[in-house]
Amino acid sequence: MLNLLKLFSNLSPDTRCEIRGILLIGAGLFTVVSLNSSNIGSIGAILARLLRYAFGAGASFLPLLTVIIGSRYLWSRKPLTYSTRFWSLLGLYIFSLALFHHAMIPVNREILPDSLVPGGGLVGGMLLFVSRNLFGYYGALIVLVAFLLCFLILSASWSLSHTLVTAKERALESVALAKQSLAASRQCAEMEAESEPPFFDQEKLEKKAQMKREPKQAETVAVSLPDKRDETPVVMADLPMSGNRQYIVPPLSLLAKNVKPRSLRMQREVHDNGRLLEETLANFGVGAKIVNTCQGPTVTRYEIEPAPGVKVSRIVNLADDIALKLAASGVRIEAPIPGKAAIGIEVPNKETASVPLRDVLESEPFQKASSPLTVALGKDIAGQPIIADLAKMPHVLVAGATGSGKSVCINTLITSVLFKATPEQVKFILIDPKVVELSNYNGIPHLMTEVVTDPKRAASTLRWAVQEMERRYALFAAASVRDVGRYNEANPEQLLPLIVIIIDELADLMMVSPVDVEDAICRLAQMARAAGLHLVLATQRPSVDVITGTIKANIPSRISFAVSSQVDSRTILDMAGAEKLIGKGDMLFSPQGSNKPIRVQGAFISDSEVEELMTFIRKQGEPVYNEEIPAFEPAVQDQEGNQSFEDEMLEEAVRMVLETGQASVSMLQRKFRIGYTRAARLIDTMEEMKVVGPNIGSKAREIIMTSDQVYARYFKK
Repeated sequence: MLNLLKLFSNLSPDTRCEIRGILLIGAGLFTVVSLNSSNIGSIGAILARLLRYAFGAGASFLPLLTVIIGSRYLWSRKPLTYSTRFWSLLGLYIFSLALFHHAMIPVNREILPDSLVPGGGLVGGMLLFVSRNLFGYYGALIVLVAFLLCFLILSASWSLSHTLVTAKERALESVALAKQSLAASRQCAEMEAESEPPFFDQEKLEKKAQMKREPKQAETVAVSLPDKRDETPVVMADLPMSGNRQYIVPPLSLLAKNVKPRSLRMQREVHDNGRLLEETLANFGVGAKIVNTCQGPTVTRYEIEPAPGVKVSRIVNLADDIALKLAASGVRIEAPIPGKAAIGIEVPNKETASVPLRDVLESEPFQKASSPLTVALGKDIAGQPIIADLAKMPHVLVAGATGSGKSVCINTLITSVLFKATPEQVKFILIDPKVVELSNYNGIPHLMTEVVTDPKRAASTLRWAVQEMERRYALFAAASVRDVGRYNEANPEQLLPLIVIIIDELADLMMVSPVDVEDAICRLAQMARAAGLHLVLATQRPSVDVITGTIKANIPSRISFAVSSQVDSRTILDMAGAEKLIGKGDMLFSPQGSNKPIRVQGAFISDSEVEELMTFIRKQGEPVYNEEIPAFEPAVQDQEGNQSFEDEMLEEAVRMVLETGQASVSMLQRKFRIGYTRAARLIDTMEEMKVVGPNIGSKAREIIMTSDQVYARYFKK
């Protein structure tokens, strides 16, 4: 026997673990058969009798626990560590036996030996005997349940308060959903009743009149009428495009809710990653400890407090090593966290959770916001809703690679406003060069014009927006007010709606007419805030030729989704970090006046939800488009059918060339203060019109036509 033990001790640790695992699994299976069969021999019968007497009805759990421990030895080849969780599970098992035994014995009965086997056995019976003698029947019940919950929290990392809060929130959400569904059904019924003309039956009217002429006595019955003051209020506004019909703000029940709770596996993952993070820093000689953890929908931020004397740069330089140790796709380090004496290490979650738009719209900050341009962006790392006011931003630049969530963000911005504002308050101008992204919004009453898909017509639309801005400033000057809000207060009969101009792909417009688009965007960005015009520019190519320095200088608010390189991140945010985002709505939001961006998981709305919402809004009336917004005409036709270039400066440029007798690009640049591209295009157009001759080397262009010929053929005096 001693030789056998000596031989076992000389084996390798992996071999010893395998032997222990096989023996434990065999012992567990033998015990299971002993408890459930009589054909196991005398040893099995004695073992079954002892287990039933000691643990009662809970004896069947011991062999299962033995098999689990043996499997751990066999597969992981690691010895069993008697940690806090192990002792917590043991305490949970013993107190469960005592509580089960307590439930079997009535109040006035004593604990007899014959009740041990069907109850909690000798172990549970002894614990129950001590508890009853010390605390009585009901006191023992309270003590056993309290200890049982404590051991359950320690062993399973379970939170009682979190469970109660979650149950309360679900109950409140169910009540709110029922109220919204009831209100929506009432609204739909009222709309259908108003839309149907009244039907009169002549025979019934004659009978009713005859009955009124012959009154008869009737018993007086007291009827209690319901108080209509308790009904859910509905936000309505008169729509000018549909007579006396009223606009009903769509209910939130049209959107889907998040029904997936946070799993226990995610909580354990946070704990394990925190331990690995501290070990990794210690291996590189960096003293630090985790002071707080914030688990968000897609990433978890570990707030690290460095030890005295540890430089922040040492932790920042370990980003790749930390990602390797945690088996993460990438780690973003925020050093330091604004307002805290800590460093934030953001690690992607293995199980990501989406953020439905409805969750953010139902939040208290969004419901209390009074601005009609309040938009729901998503939730931050701590799970708090992020709400922004487009009127204060006042313009925003959105960038991100394909599939990063940029188009979904545009949809959430539009739908957030639709849930908050009526067509009299907010109007949209949607420019979609990609044709398919914003076509779902055609036909809603909030549009000033149909969705613009032609890049050349988009340039004309932006020029109209500049003219509208100038017209509004003229109205403000005449009324002695500073902005659109004060003007609407002073002139309630002539309300000016807020206008939101959304361009889904700025790069396509910059390719067609870069100078015109850039000039219009810069003028709007500089001056349009007080006039009530706001820009939302989105692009998937954040390069310097698309997002120029002039555009960046005039649009301080930025939203960046995942980009391909650090150069693109610096182009959109003026700092690195967006290249480490994980996509699928993960964004960095940099509002106006913020020193560092906020990491946000963008809210999600599906195409089916958008379509259902648009169907609800379209049923309330047809849109009334603004006829002053120009429809694009690709070219101007002269009297002979020849095409000429469409540029509002062309006539002035021709007049200048005819008066000075010079047809050069540099002269037009100096006189009109325009760029080289536009000046050269004007000269080329004059050559096509036969106003000037072709370019011949270093010689000046010849003036071919006279002033009378030009105006007779192309322009009207």
